[in-house]
Amino acid sequence: MESQVSKETSKRLQTYELTLRNLQENDIGKLHQLSVGVGWPHRPDDWRMLLKIGKGFAGCDKIGRIVGSAMWFPMGNDFATIGMVITTPQLQAQGGGGWLMDHVMQQCHGRRLQIIAPRVAYRLAHALGFKAVSVVHQHQGTAIDPDEVSLPADSRVRPLKATDLPDIAHLDQAAFGADRAAILEELVGRSAGTVLEREGRIAGFALCRRFGRGHIVGPVVAKSSADAIALVAPHVQKHAGRFLRVDTTRPEGDFTEFLERCGMQEYEQVSVMTLPTTKEPVDTEVHTFALVNQSLG
Repeated sequence: MESQVSKETSKRLQTYELTLRNLQENDIGKLHQLSVGVGWPHRPDDWRMLLKIGKGFAGCDKIGRIVGSAMWFPMGNDFATIGMVITTPQLQAQGGGGWLMDHVMQQCHGRRLQIIAPRVAYRLAHALGFKAVSVVHQHQGTAIDPDEVSLPADSRVRPLKATDLPDIAHLDQAAFGADRAAILEELVGRSAGTVLEREGRIAGFALCRRFGRGHIVGPVVAKSSADAIALVAPHVQKHAGRFLRVDTTRPEGDFTEFLERCGMQEYEQVSVMTLPTTKEPVDTEVHTFALVNQSLG
């Protein structure tokens, strides 16, 4: 893969020259305009969080306008996700997206990589060696109060506390297969959370935060659909009547039926793609029922 990576820091396209530079916090306004231009829901504060926990590049035209972006998010020492790959339609048609991705992959050399690719990015990711391994089902809508949800036997759900971070990070790593402790620390500071306790130990958790058009619930890590539903229900109840989103790899079953009953119908499907060298996740007793978002998995 290394032989395919471009090391050039400028690229002349058919109509103009694109210049590469690192993303900076003072780019947030321009990045927000870029994402709005392609119909993405990210608010300036969503961009601010991503720039805090990730790294990336801006592609700029000759007068300094940002016409493309690509980011990567390190998780531990051996894994990263790639996200926020956005280009203007003109730039996309001239190969600018692939050029930005080349530079991101150069920075990530030696890491296992994952990208969650919408339809418009699928062909690009496939050309760079990524293979589809699963599907993310984006559920969203005006939340409907599910009324009372039965708790699984011998369990209780309580609000998450800051001191729970080491325990939820351990569960998340077991479910996700990479160390996202630093990302979870940032998320906990921005989220309301629930944890499920069984026999005095934390057995699952869910976080809910502002994102895009309203709020998003994720990640959700649990042993079973019943546990996941019990963790998500308080967030649905709190945001009833308002926009709520959950991204899940569960195509069907009790969890997705619960989301639909609560007003969150499936809106879109996107592909989880990895490089062939990415190791398969180890079977564990806990599973990821909902993603942080499509950039962070």
